[in-house]
Amino acid sequence: MATRRNVQYSRLRNDEDYDGNATQYDPRFDYTPKSFDRIPWKSLVLALFLLFLGLTLLFLAYFILTGHMGGERSQGYGLLALGILTFLPGFYETRIAYYAWRGAQGYRFASIPDY
Repeated sequence: MATRRNVQYSRLRNDEDYDGNATQYDPRFDYTPKSFDRIPWKSLVLALFLLFLGLTLLFLAYFILTGHMGGERSQGYGLLALGILTFLPGFYETRIAYYAWRGAQGYRFASIPDY
């Protein structure tokens, strides 16, 4: 593996380099990317799909396990496991999207991965 030996590095400024003037510009705190404002539509559709699929599987598992619907108990436990595995990520991302849409502090659409 080749290495670069002629790379010129410059020293970064740290907090001690600033003398406390409010007029000094610090670019470290000025970064606001546009991805914070962009809504990841594909991720939201996937999250809603997982949420509703998980709810459906959980209801089916409940009906099978309580005897309101035909099926063996092992089928009910399988549907319960699949329902939990699909409901949790769907609920998590839908909750983040809802709070980001409402403007709650600490929630942004950038917290949801974009596909």
